Amino acid sequence: MAFRFVHTADIHLDSPLRSLALRNSELAELVGDASRQAFAAIVDLCLVERIDALVVAGDLYDGDQTSMKTARFLASQMTRLHQAGVRVYMIRGNHDAMSRITKQLVLPDTVTTFGGRCQSVIQPGAGVDVAFHGLSFASPKAPESLLPKYAAPQEGAANIGIMHTSLAGSPGHDVYAPCSVADLHGHGFDYWALGHIHVRKVYPGASTLVMPGIPQGRDINEAGEKSVTLATINDDRSVDIEERLTSVAQFERVSVDLAGTSELPEAVGRIRSALEQSRTAARSQYLIARLSLVGASALSWTMIRDKDLVLAEAEQAAEQVGNTWVEKVELNLSAPGTGKSEDVADPTLELAESMRANATSDAFRSDARELVLKTIADLPPDARDFAGQDEAALEAFLDDVLARGVDLVTARLKSGGTR
Repeated sequence: MAFRFVHTADIHLDSPLRSLALRNSELAELVGDASRQAFAAIVDLCLVERIDALVVAGDLYDGDQTSMKTARFLASQMTRLHQAGVRVYMIRGNHDAMSRITKQLVLPDTVTTFGGRCQSVIQPGAGVDVAFHGLSFASPKAPESLLPKYAAPQEGAANIGIMHTSLAGSPGHDVYAPCSVADLHGHGFDYWALGHIHVRKVYPGASTLVMPGIPQGRDINEAGEKSVTLATINDDRSVDIEERLTSVAQFERVSVDLAGTSELPEAVGRIRSALEQSRTAARSQYLIARLSLVGASALSWTMIRDKDLVLAEAEQAAEQVGNTWVEKVELNLSAPGTGKSEDVADPTLELAESMRANATSDAFRSDARELVLKTIADLPPDARDFAGQDEAALEAFLDDVLARGVDLVTARLKSGGTR
């Protein structure tokens, strides 16, 4: 009889959502609870499918937090698995290493949390015994490969390695226990249950290597459906895998073409239609959309000036669609039908070009940079990331603010000043 297990990673319970909370507290509450709901859905999947084990390849938590609500929730979910006879095998990832709950929470004896030395645990199976090999790191940093610390495969058993690793590196993810895919394939395990990179990927080769991705996206940079992997080890030790949806809330970028529109009701109708199409395509319970309004429209300057009203109309359209939220509206519109010579003759556009030149001058940029840095210093620590966390992000923030400032002034002049 085949041995079946669910493989997940990077759940990030209680992941902070401060910037989202500042914009929309109800949306922040929805997203803030979605990771917990996704984990409950993973447990539901284990019970419905009557699987033999759940594998969590690191980052169950999201750092140094002490939420007892999370502790109680996690204990209750592990108890559900324990009562159903489902064993759990977990390793700590870089975020788990900072969590106090990791060190304090008492879980059922059917839960194995691998420590700082590689352990091998054999779970007998009806058709084939399965050896789980895991290693946690006690620090949030692991600059060297952990692979040499893993034991050799157990003869006569199907071997599953559990590792939290950045592999050869991935944009947006810290380097953590780096190693090559080729070395993992060459180690001799039947399945590698990986974690750390938030995008699902299967690496073909001698072994079955799976990075399941994050089971619940937390922002627009983790857009799309999210899932876990259901793996089946057959009696001949061949491995079959299935992707199973777990995301409760699904982030998506939605482009809306407003070319040729001249009246707001027509534009709102197109926004609603685009949201309806995206809602129909999304399989998750909730859709969270970032709208990008594009095209040449007579409404371009008015929409830039009245962006808050555009957002309000979009939010109302989303409410009418149902189970849909608008997280942000980006305006990438242009004015229709004006040629280059006419643009040059337009005094407002000439003024805009002059303002743009001044805004990009070294002196103006230096003053703006100093003002932003002073503002950052005056804010509490948990609100200082609005301009990014490094020099490159700060420069990109300045580029965006200066450009939008010129566009806003131009929009007010072109569309009749203040409303």
